[in-house]
Amino acid sequence: MDKLLISGGRALRGEVRISGAKNAALPLLVSPLLADGVVTIGNVPHLQDVTTILQVLGRMGVTVTMMENNQVEIDARTLTSAVAPYELVRTMRASILVLGPLLARHGEASVSLPGGCAIGSRPVDQHLKALVAMGADIRVENGYVHGKVNGRLKGTRLVFDMVTVGGTENILMAATLAEGTTVIENAAREPEIVNLADILKAMGAKIEGAGTDTITVHGVESLHGCTHDVIPDRIETGSYLCAAAMTGGHVRTTAADPKQLDAVLLKLQEAGAVITTGPDWIDLDMQGRRPKAVSFRTAPHPAFPTDMQAQFMALNTIAEGTSTIAETIFENRFMHVPELCRFGAKVAVDGHTAIVTGVEKLQAAPVMATDLRASMSLVLAGLAAEGDTVIDRLYHMDRGYERLEEKLAGLGAQLRRISARSGS
Repeated sequence: MDKLLISGGRALRGEVRISGAKNAALPLLVSPLLADGVVTIGNVPHLQDVTTILQVLGRMGVTVTMMENNQVEIDARTLTSAVAPYELVRTMRASILVLGPLLARHGEASVSLPGGCAIGSRPVDQHLKALVAMGADIRVENGYVHGKVNGRLKGTRLVFDMVTVGGTENILMAATLAEGTTVIENAAREPEIVNLADILKAMGAKIEGAGTDTITVHGVESLHGCTHDVIPDRIETGSYLCAAAMTGGHVRTTAADPKQLDAVLLKLQEAGAVITTGPDWIDLDMQGRRPKAVSFRTAPHPAFPTDMQAQFMALNTIAEGTSTIAETIFENRFMHVPELCRFGAKVAVDGHTAIVTGVEKLQAAPVMATDLRASMSLVLAGLAAEGDTVIDRLYHMDRGYERLEEKLAGLGAQLRRISARSGS
């Protein structure tokens, strides 16, 4: 497994271009399963999760063509199989997103449960309940979800028991080809939902209310090809802004969307950062100061995003004062705490709450990434720490951050990847 060596203690300065959003790209890349034509998707990031979802499509017989300038051309008219196999799906929960489109367009699907997940403990059950309410026959056997539809899915009124981004995306796609009108209540409001609705509308879907908690979809008989772009990655943007704040630096993120990040930018300003924004850029200047501790609670969009919790915890470890962090979205989302403590951080966890007492300096340490966002918190700590930090299990990072070493090096960071194959 590759590792990352970081020589910390340097203020980051300069410009960094933000990539397309992983969490937006995955449903967009699945959406062509609904279309009777070629769909071209631009601003697609080169990430492991993107590669995996394209492999899933390829295994189904879908024609996938990689173009220049981060464009992917997808033609689902060549589909030969409605099966998403375990060996591909096991690494990525978002693979369940093929279920709704396959049932809507092809009337059947067999999709492995992602990562062998237990139905009751994850929101995947919300996807299945909604599809059953739309007339699908769903069976879960031998680790696979098997679905069939007699004719077309039927529009209906759905109320999610909990806010689920993946569930909203799956049912939004399925409803576009359903017979009649589907109303999705307690829908997720994330920018990625709006991005998906926009590409579906470009294909000819009739959708109202995306970005609110009630989405109405008037089903149509068919969708056509189109061209559409992935939105900027708000989590990548926030991560680089945190890196600047932790190192006392001055960084401008370009090809970004400030409107996606209201809650994050407010907390960075509370931490003492000077922030200015334009239509597609965000500038953060820490003016060499140590950040101030900021307390927050994660919640569904537009509140503070759970995907930025680990990065802000890293910031709070070297901040002036004590902060309280409440994680309300995911259980087991404090797995990075023991690794941050290896840097000398002072973090106490009580259930879903963490209390962070800032220290003046972090000390470099060998650490291990446990998940995607946790891995970024360790990178941030390594950038701020004195000495050389080695981060193991870098494959977590490769799932969600495009050209990380190159982008950080462009901001003045000293770091390099240690290849497992070459040892250097």
